[in-house]
Amino acid sequence: MDIGVQEAGYQIIACLEFDPHCCETLRAATARERRSTDVWEADIRDVDPKELLTKYNLEPGELDLLCGGPPCQAFSQIGKQEALLDERGLLLFQMTRFARVLKPKAILIEQVKGLLSAKDESGERGGVLRKLLLELEKLKYVPKWKVLNAADYGVAQVRQRVFIVATRKPNGFEFPLPTNARPDESLSLFALPPYKTVGEALLFLPNPTDRNGIGRDCCHVDVTPAGDRRRIEGVPEGSHLAAQKHRLPREQVGRLTVKDTTKYLRASRAKPSNTLRCGEIFFHPIENRYLTPREYMRLHGYPDSYVLRGPIRSRSGRVRSLDQHRQVANSVPPPMAKALAEQITQVLDASNL
Repeated sequence: MDIGVQEAGYQIIACLEFDPHCCETLRAATARERRSTDVWEADIRDVDPKELLTKYNLEPGELDLLCGGPPCQAFSQIGKQEALLDERGLLLFQMTRFARVLKPKAILIEQVKGLLSAKDESGERGGVLRKLLLELEKLKYVPKWKVLNAADYGVAQVRQRVFIVATRKPNGFEFPLPTNARPDESLSLFALPPYKTVGEALLFLPNPTDRNGIGRDCCHVDVTPAGDRRRIEGVPEGSHLAAQKHRLPREQVGRLTVKDTTKYLRASRAKPSNTLRCGEIFFHPIENRYLTPREYMRLHGYPDSYVLRGPIRSRSGRVRSLDQHRQVANSVPPPMAKALAEQITQVLDASNL
């Protein structure tokens, strides 16, 4: 999110992050870009927002933008959806705890679509979102929310997420209009350009090196185990292994079922990628290997100058903290953050805030 917000003209004062590998990534970006951003490696529940006001010599109400993407696991439709019964779900309301003290001019929150149906303590569907919006209103904000698709903003990925924007009255904020459209909607004379495809996003990338390569892009590394190379062999571009159970050997398909549509999924060059997620690593359209973290970043809209830190995990490996693929999958596509931040700027300028 901070990449896009910065591209929209904001100066990032501080980032609060719990994962150590993500903190390494953020510090590397700060050093590379010669920024003064502080990276706080801490549990956000242990950070007093009053401490931030003091450290950065800020008065309540002076901060332009408070933005964040709280952990989504408690609301994800592929998880247990325990919402507020999961302590990670409660982290969503750290945004309002900080807003209560910092009193920012605007707030930007990103979350998975599962938030829309997440149950509150009483079991009411959608209750978590209503509670969040009510808390923002009690703080004298006017919140607006919308489900946005990354592909509509030039990202080579179909990725739907809920974005909540809250500003002070009067709230003239409008969500940014799409810059791209589905191919079937982009045929008229004045139509938007079609969605960006995987093939377009991966253009002009060199071959990745293996994990023992020297002088390489540390994010463009192929760590695919031999077993996964064998299992993806014969899977057509744009398809997945479970769909090939009638034409590939039974031992190759293994125990996969028709529901396993994202496992051993080979991307298609002709369309945007499926949503990048933490549970699986997608495969290259025509090569028998995983997409590299650099290729993931291309599909997410990162600039090539950005470098991730931390390990690159193969499917069989286990890394408690976030590896490079999962850092990308957990993040907000920078073009979306930029488009939203630019819209927020228009509101702040028009309101002389």
